[in-house]
Amino acid sequence: QVQLVESGGGLVQAGGSLRLSCAASIGTFGSYPMGWFRQAPGKEREVVAVISWSGISLYYVDSVKGRFTGSRDNAKNAVYLQMNSLKPEDTAHYYCARVVGHGSSWRPLSDDWGQGTQVTVSS
Repeated sequence: QVQLVESGGGLVQAGGSLRLSCAASIGTFGSYPMGWFRQAPGKEREVVAVISWSGISLYYVDSVKGRFTGSRDNAKNAVYLQMNSLKPEDTAHYYCARVVGHGSSWRPLSDDWGQGTQVTVSS
């Protein structure tokens, strides 16, 4: 069973930074691209960033390009999301997940989700 534990969220003022972490209990963690998703109240969950198995950034949603950076440490079964210059519209619950896809089209590999971590950006 896959377990994903996200952490690092919090309340921050606009322009601030946060670093999210995701710890994964996946035997073959290093074989999968990993994605960060977010869901704001009343909105659908969207993919924010995708990091390849080797740590290369494969995708960022336009609204976070230049501000968010994904990374991973396969030795620790962990993936990270550095979020800088945060805006109120970044306020959402953030999740990590294994993903499949290419280009700008990515989806979760399974229904395995962690509890997520809340990011709230005040103006």
